[in-house]
Amino acid sequence: MKRFVVALFAVLIMATPALAEKTKVSFWHAMGGDRITLIKEMCDDFNKAHPDIEVTPEYKGSYRDTLNASILAFKQGKAPNIVHIFEVGSQLGVDAGIFMPFEDTIKPGDDAKLDDFVDGVANYYRIGGKFYSVPFNSSNPVLYYNKTLFKKAGLDPENPPKTFNEVIAASEKLKASGAAPYGITWPLHCWFVEQWMGNQGALLANNENGRAARATDILLDSEPMLKIMTWWKKMYDGKLFVYSGKVEDWDGANNLFISGQAAMLITSTSDITFMQKAAEENHFELGTGFLPVADGSENFGTIVGGASLWMTKGHSDKANDATKDFLLWFTNTANEVRWHKGTGYFPVRKSAVTELEKENWFEKNPAYAAAFKQLMATKPVRSTQGAMLGMFPELRNIVTDAVQSILNGADIKATMKDADARADKALERYNRSVK
Repeated sequence: MKRFVVALFAVLIMATPALAEKTKVSFWHAMGGDRITLIKEMCDDFNKAHPDIEVTPEYKGSYRDTLNASILAFKQGKAPNIVHIFEVGSQLGVDAGIFMPFEDTIKPGDDAKLDDFVDGVANYYRIGGKFYSVPFNSSNPVLYYNKTLFKKAGLDPENPPKTFNEVIAASEKLKASGAAPYGITWPLHCWFVEQWMGNQGALLANNENGRAARATDILLDSEPMLKIMTWWKKMYDGKLFVYSGKVEDWDGANNLFISGQAAMLITSTSDITFMQKAAEENHFELGTGFLPVADGSENFGTIVGGASLWMTKGHSDKANDATKDFLLWFTNTANEVRWHKGTGYFPVRKSAVTELEKENWFEKNPAYAAAFKQLMATKPVRSTQGAMLGMFPELRNIVTDAVQSILNGADIKATMKDADARADKALERYNRSVK
């Protein structure tokens, strides 16, 4: 009898199909802090719903660090399946030669809904009419302000400044009243310069911001640029604007605002959830408004910030299919609603916006509304589409250096002329490298 049972057990084992090996998908991203946990939770949910696929997210540091690590890994034959690339890395992503256009992976029957992406987002990430990547975390800069300090200074808490001169006037009143030591803060980062250029309808580079053809000339000494720098310098000299003294110090600017050192802050919409909690904990009422525009300029809106998700080459068809399935799930309607509520990044799908409106989300959470209204009001012109430049990360360093020099007393026109020459050389060098 024992021999019969053993023999039967062996037959059953042989007759049972082997468990299929899971298709592994590696996902390198640049979302730090609490967002690491949220991304992991979303990936875990996908894995549970798709037992034949295992997506492993890994935080790789800053956007620049993530992109550089991915290019190196590809050269070593160890590239992840998905790379999270910031918006200004898009041209570099195309030129790197290690990514496949996402739209080329879509097959008949795939529930891709590429026409469901919000127009402003699609306007940025369509390159030559094609999605090379999947939009994911999108943002724009908004004005956060402390309504409690506005009331103390005698300012209308429901009417934040909308222009450069109105920012100066509000800051002077806040300072003179003793409501706050400084009027406003924002991180010393080129992103805001890019936004104020797009906001004025001004281009950052020739050939329609590098969208009609590869850019060959950077435009850092234009009148719109000089207008930005002149205003920024005036604010700094008048002790109306303050920053931490460090470049790209997002946390430093946030802390100056939360602590009441500055009554206004310009930063990313992605901080809305964090700012609401900080306002509650520090007992002040939070307000949000559009990014202030240069006086005398039509307000063309803002450029989409944030990042998108790219698929690397060199993997099996099975892995590519699994990766595509994950990306479509990860950015579907329900997950875009979830991501928006959990972070403040605005939803990139129209269907997600519809779902939020059905539940009166923006009415119940007005701090989130300004960013989305600003996106919807943005005009689809070349300036707000954003520039396509392969050396964009280097350009940001050049502009940041120029701003620091100007704040320290350097002549504005001479400094921007020199920055323009440096940027043109960097662009020429980059363009030669990809020919």
